[in-house]
Order: sequence, then C-alpha cells, then structure tokens
Amino acid sequence: MTQSHETPHTLRATRPRLAWAITGSGHCLEESLALAAEMPNVDLFLSRAAEEVLPLYKIHLAHLKERFRVFRDNSASSVPVGMFYEAGYYHTVVIAPATSNTVAKCALGLSDTLPTNIFAQAGKLGIPGIVFACDTEPVVVTKSPQDWVELRPRNIELENVARLQQADHCQVVGSIRELRAALEIRLLALGTPSLLSPV
Repeated sequence: MTQSHETPHTLRATRPRLAWAITGSGHCLEESLALAAEMPNVDLFLSRAAEEVLPLYKIHLAHLKERFRVFRDNSASSVPVGMFYEAGYYHTVVIAPATSNTVAKCALGLSDTLPTNIFAQAGKLGIPGIVFACDTEPVVVTKSPQDWVELRPRNIELENVARLQQADHCQVVGSIRELRAALEIRLLALGTPSLLSPV
C-alpha cells in the first residue's frame, strides 16, 4: 500500500506520473536515485531486496520519503499495481538499477515482486518501460558497500538482457548516460520541457 499522506484529490492533481522501481542492486544505485530526483512526479516502487540493500549504501527510507512517494513490496498481490489501471496515471515505468534476477524475470514474463509486477502490467497496458540492466557488458565495474568490484557477467545474464530487448514496450539501457538520454527522449515525446541537467 502507499506510504504517502496525500489525499486522492492530491494524487489526481499530480498526474501523469513516472513509476521508478528500485531492485536489490547497488550498481549505480546512488546515481539512479539522483537522476530520479531530477524528474517531476516520481513514485518509487521498492522490492524487498531493495529495502535490504539501501541501508548498506547509507540510503535511508525516511530520506527517500522526503522527495518521493514510496511504495513497498509488502503485499502478496502487489496492491499498488492497481494504480496502473487508471488511464493516464503513469506515463512511463523505469527499473533502475535492475538486477540480473529482475532482468531474467522481466524477460521471461515472470512477475513475483513489486518491480516485475509493475513492469508486466505496464507492458500489458502499453505503457513504455525503460530498464537499466546492470549486466550488459563482458566486464562490469561496480561499487559494493565496501569497495569497487570487477564482475564478469555469465552468458546467461547477457542472453537475458538480449531477450528483454525484444519485450514489448521496453527499452533496455546499460549506463546512467543511456538512461538519461532515454528519459530525455521520453520527456520530449510527452511534450514536457527538458528538466534534466546536462551531463
């Protein structure tokens, strides 16, 4: 359920909104949230894994609630997904960062977490999705809670990224720069003046 104190009237007044899902990846997590903060009318959808990972990077739920409406994965049926059925409520879904687990589920049509549920339902409704996949290159350098780590995604991870690229209404990006560019194009398509700061 929503963690917001806004009334239904207030929620209607701020449409259309952008749904931004956070998964259990620390790869470019801080950068992803910083980019989300540049966007207007953003709702955050947190997986349970995300809630475990956020404190490891010293990102606290209370701080996020100061900037975003936050929805948590605390119901078996992903109750917040119901908001997607109201026409025009959300204009875009972003999953950033997306773990290899989330990418695989989205690519195979599985939806058993809040992020994968909103991705699936948005796709069925024709709402565009942008997925920032963490494992898109043969070598990925990422920041762990303690240090920088060099990872080498397996063929299965790379294959799932390629599979997800074929999904309906979905664009897959492999970096914060690509994510920013995709959002810029999406804003222009919606007729919204660019609100993103230049890199």
